[in-house]
Amino acid sequence: MKKLLFVYNADSGIGNTILDVAHKIFSPKTYNCNLCAITFDTLSENNHWKDFRKSSPVNMDFLHSDEFEKLYPNSKYEYPIILSKTEDNLSILISSKKIKAIPSSEALISEIKNRID
Repeated sequence: MKKLLFVYNADSGIGNTILDVAHKIFSPKTYNCNLCAITFDTLSENNHWKDFRKSSPVNMDFLHSDEFEKLYPNSKYEYPIILSKTEDNLSILISSKKIKAIPSSEALISEIKNRID
């Protein structure tokens, strides 16, 4: 069964979350995780994205970069990234470069639907 892994260009933990929120507010143009920026508002998940995530038939896991690297220590990717995972394989669904160019959650949803259909 296929699953999508969304890997944010951010580390886990409350301290990192506070720093990320501050960075998004005070310097959004230099924020390093466009995946975070387009799927989350300042403090909570974007409603359009949340509706898509909850209604999608595709299994999705969301990981911070440090969490991903603990689970897949030999994998080397540029973050943020969206990976397709089968039982024994990870492959790039949407690259970091492509994610950085996506302007909105609506555009991200469209891109995901185009690639998994």
